[in-house]
Amino acid sequence: MARLTPDNLLLARKIIARFPEPRSATIMLCHLAQEQDGYLSPEAMEQVAELIGATSAEVLGTASFYEMFKMHPVGKYCVNVCTNISCQLLGGEELLEHAEEVMGIRSGSTTADGMFTLEDVECVAACTEAPAVQVNYRYFNRVSPDDFDELLEDLRSGELSRTIPSHGTLGNVRQDLHGDRVANITSPSQQVEPAWFPNGDSDEGPAK
Repeated sequence: MARLTPDNLLLARKIIARFPEPRSATIMLCHLAQEQDGYLSPEAMEQVAELIGATSAEVLGTASFYEMFKMHPVGKYCVNVCTNISCQLLGGEELLEHAEEVMGIRSGSTTADGMFTLEDVECVAACTEAPAVQVNYRYFNRVSPDDFDELLEDLRSGELSRTIPSHGTLGNVRQDLHGDRVANITSPSQQVEPAWFPNGDSDEGPAK
């Protein structure tokens, strides 16, 4: 399913209503589309563009900047093995080779059952916990080959399904704001007083 379901379309409109400008919701709507399908399809980006008053190229230009957005189908679990300097020195490359062997695929590929996509990634900001692995961007630190094998088994068995949802799902709890709790959604052109000065009083004047 490439375009948003009726329920997700309703949610998309609620998300847009939180912002003074519809385009400000671009990234959140891309996450919503990816949560639905596991990746961000051209049709989904086209619909996001329609909803925010942009072009598909503008949505693609934004989404393609971020590694977390996948423009093609991926596995239920994206397994990222860091091989940057700290992880490399502590066995990251050997761990990646082990992952390729036990999963039966090369980095950048997806297993035949659609369960796993394996990726060789740059620094994941866990240098003190090397070698580091991410599964759908959840961290696993100081991972040995045996730890990795156990991790795969737990993922296959569903043991980690509550803590690691399918790719595209950012969290198991969705924020829900009622209309009376949404603040400051006026157009930027109408926001003439700096928000951090309650009375608009400042010796320095408005921020430039």
